[in-house]
Amino acid sequence: MSGSPSYVSVRYLVEDVRAALDFYTAHLGFEARANAAPAFAEVVRGPLRLLLSGPASSGFRATPEESAMPGRNRIHLIVEDLDAEVARLASAGVPFRSALVSGPGGRQILLADPAGNLIELFQSAPVKEQQIPANESMIRPAS
Repeated sequence: MSGSPSYVSVRYLVEDVRAALDFYTAHLGFEARANAAPAFAEVVRGPLRLLLSGPASSGFRATPEESAMPGRNRIHLIVEDLDAEVARLASAGVPFRSALVSGPGGRQILLADPAGNLIELFQSAPVKEQQIPANESMIRPAS
């Protein structure tokens, strides 16, 4: 299989390509790379290429009807300051689908695009630095 070495691609099926394009570019920092609305749009953020496929697109039409709904899968966007992102999005009127949840690896919250596809915003837990006593070295001489 071949593909673009610089992107990981995910296809989301959406009912309204324009609404999805506006949502991802206005709220989540994606850049529009292609716009063939109402059928299709492509947005990128870092190494993620998100294909927004409307009902007129081949990607949407090729999907069996029973599978053409928002699913349990989601894209996972890492943020530096989750509280600031939540405040920014809430002030823009973006509704959340979950409360903030904390675990050993970090904190997360879910929101959804206009079609109902889930997006996870995630902030990693701080990494505790390993303390090395001043009189020890990471490199030890061979015995």
